[in-house]
Amino acid sequence: MYSSQYLVSPALARGRRARVDRPAPKISVLIPTYQYARFLPEAIESVLAQDFGDFELLISDDDSTDGSAEVIRRYAAKDERIRYLIHKNNIGMVPNWNWCLHQATGDYVKYLFGDDCLQSRNALGRMAEMLDKEPRAVMAVAARSILDADSHAVEVWDHLGRPGYHNGVDAIIRCIQKDRNLIGEPSSVMFRRAAATRAFDPSFRQLVDQEMWFHLLSEGGLVYDPTPLCAFRHHEAQQTVVNRKEQVASAEGLRIVSRYSQYFAQSVGIEPSSLAMRRRIFRRIYYSRKNCQRTPLIIAAEHTLQSDLTPQWYLVCWILHRIMKPFENLQRFLVKRPAVRIPEELMTVRGPATAAPVSTRSVA
Repeated sequence: MYSSQYLVSPALARGRRARVDRPAPKISVLIPTYQYARFLPEAIESVLAQDFGDFELLISDDDSTDGSAEVIRRYAAKDERIRYLIHKNNIGMVPNWNWCLHQATGDYVKYLFGDDCLQSRNALGRMAEMLDKEPRAVMAVAARSILDADSHAVEVWDHLGRPGYHNGVDAIIRCIQKDRNLIGEPSSVMFRRAAATRAFDPSFRQLVDQEMWFHLLSEGGLVYDPTPLCAFRHHEAQQTVVNRKEQVASAEGLRIVSRYSQYFAQSVGIEPSSLAMRRRIFRRIYYSRKNCQRTPLIIAAEHTLQSDLTPQWYLVCWILHRIMKPFENLQRFLVKRPAVRIPEELMTVRGPATAAPVSTRSVA
């Protein structure tokens, strides 16, 4: 599955030999990274500065050429909890995530990408406590600060809102309703390793985390803390930006809806066989055919969704779409239309030509 050519840290080699002889840590912190030498020190130091100390830190570099290996070796030499692997051939983003997961030994798994960091010294301890106290939950989720490329916090994302326990199916339905990943990126999540034996699906590129969350939430719930315990970084080099330019998300969104179609009707609160539901399915398929590359996976997803949409119903929905589309465009234009700015000179009432402008405000 993975390249046989890599450089293994002494700690990783010792860990393989001693895995059966020493107790596993409570948490496995996993840092899969590629070309993030600039950000890696901040990520690693945010882990080593945690108040909670019962963790292992496993770093897997996917054949970077920017000096990442030197950064990783420097930190590993200072702390025996750090194990690392430097791949000599690039294995790809999701396989690198899964390599880390397969090497993890902790009860709980906490991903932290090489360009992100933990925002609070209590992040690991708090999220482990959340899972300890809520056995129904398969994952703990926290709000996250959004950083720019220079580590300045620009906003906080708190999409789940209510703190505490959330039913897993309800969380899936909310994500489908909003058509977005409300859970967050892997850096904002901690999950039970025992629940994640399937690992991430490598056939996804952009929505791979959301698909994994749906997989986990099909088996249990989540517990949420609106405190920004973690930080997610926005910058032009990250894979999310690259995928967005290639419109990867629209194709993978269709596949997710197809895979978890049992929750799709619940997400909109309508009957599966109703015209409203058929129109929603039609729009997914229509825009997939219009915008997405015709890969076997996309075609299979369309076929799955089309099981309740006969050719006759597809034609009906297409006619309705052609009729309604101009009105929908007009509504969208009116909503987005900026307010008309009234020039300042028109905000005053002018008297005779020799008189000075008189404000429209009343004078006491």
